[in-house]
This record gives sequence, C-alpha cells and structure tokens, in this order.
Amino acid sequence: MEDDDFKPIPIYAYLEELRTRLIRCSLAVVVGFCVCLGFSDRIFHVMARPIVKLLPNGSSLVYTNLPDPFFMYLKIAFVGGAFLAFTYVLYEVWTFIRPRLHPSERRLAAPILGLATFLFYAGMAFCYFLVFPATFQFFLSFETASLKPMIAIREYVSLIMVLMLGFGVAFETPIILLFLGLLGIVDSALLRKGRRYFLVIAFAVAAVLTPTPDPFNQTLMAVPMILLYELGIRILSFVEKRRHRLENEEHLQPSNPAV
Repeated sequence: MEDDDFKPIPIYAYLEELRTRLIRCSLAVVVGFCVCLGFSDRIFHVMARPIVKLLPNGSSLVYTNLPDPFFMYLKIAFVGGAFLAFTYVLYEVWTFIRPRLHPSERRLAAPILGLATFLFYAGMAFCYFLVFPATFQFFLSFETASLKPMIAIREYVSLIMVLMLGFGVAFETPIILLFLGLLGIVDSALLRKGRRYFLVIAFAVAAVLTPTPDPFNQTLMAVPMILLYELGIRILSFVEKRRHRLENEEHLQPSNPAV
C-alpha cells in the first residue's frame, strides 16, 4: 500500500501517538521557559511599558508580598516559553491530523503553519498596541484627588497575559475553521449559514475576555474575530474546491492496462 493511502490506526496506537506529541509539546515549552527565564526582567519592562507611561508622575508598579517578584518572573518565563513554542506545537498538531487528510492537502503544511504563526503574533501585537492603551486609559480615568492608583505587579501581569493569549487565540479563528473543515466536522456552506450565530458568539467571547465593560473595547476584539471568520470561510472554500478538482482528476485518469 502506498504511503499516501489512508491506513486505519488502532485506538491504542492513536492514544500512544497523542501522548508522544503532548510530551514533545511540553518539552518545547520547557525549552522556551529556560530561554525566557534569562530575559524575564527585560520582558517585564516591555510588558509594563503600556501602563507605566500612563501613570501619574512619580508612580510605579508595586508588589505587596515579598515573593511576588520571584513568582512573577517565573510566570513571565513560562508564558513566554509557551508563546515561543507556539509554532512547534502547531506543527505537532498538524502532523497528528496529517494522516487523516487528502494527499494533496498534506502539502499545505508550510503555508498553514506560517499563516497560523503570523495570526497568533498579530493578535498579540494588536492587543499590546491598540487594546492595552484604551483599556488602561479607561481604568485610570477613575483617578481623583482622593483616589490614586497603586497597581500590583501580580494582578497586572496576570491581566495582560490573559488578554494577549485571548487575542492571540481569537486571531487563530481562520486556522481553527480550516482544521475543522479538513477533518470533515464543518464545511464552508455550514459556516456561511452560521454567520449570524458567530456574530453573537464573537461579542460574547469579547465580553468575557476584555476586562472593561464598555462597548468600545469589546468591539476591538469582536470585529477582528468576525473579519477573520469570513477569511476562514474563504480559505476553507478554496481548499474544498481544490480537493474537489483533484478528486475529479483522479477519477478521470484511466487505469493502467494489465500487461
């Protein structure tokens, strides 16, 4: 049997492969953690920049428990390591589902991984440069003569990491839809019919992930998700047409006559 032909995989082999890939992903995160640990102080200064430049003169971030800076640097290194390992984790996901795809679709690995990596980091950059200033400006607008901000590093780091991860994952909407389509769970026609439902889902997710209750910041997250949903429909539709064309060509090819 040719290598490109589908081979049924026993359930125990399926679970063993899944376990192996999870171990590899975990090791990649550990390597990223070790790399980021040496730069955790620099990473923290970059992460603190959006709020520090908005604080009143003479103000700074604070910590209220002695171990807070130590655990904060560990958290920064761990999350930074996960971000660094993101592309490799995607590669492991792709190789896990690869045997279940059409042979022609297996050659899409490089463009899909490249697009997924770009979208993830684009979501983080969108959050850092656009969402953070608007969000922090909203929170600091409550400052009065008798109410001054004293922002603890533990809560601040947790907040920005959740936001950046949320936007990074939200920007992966086209890739998630493509994976679901390649596995036969959804198709482009179904996604087109589900536009109105995704509109509600996008704003619901934005309401959960954005820490501010104002519609402006929620719209900043929901609108990109809706646009990326449309992009995912178009990418999946292109792949479906390509698959259909290749399958027709295979059926039209004459079989080799027996010698």
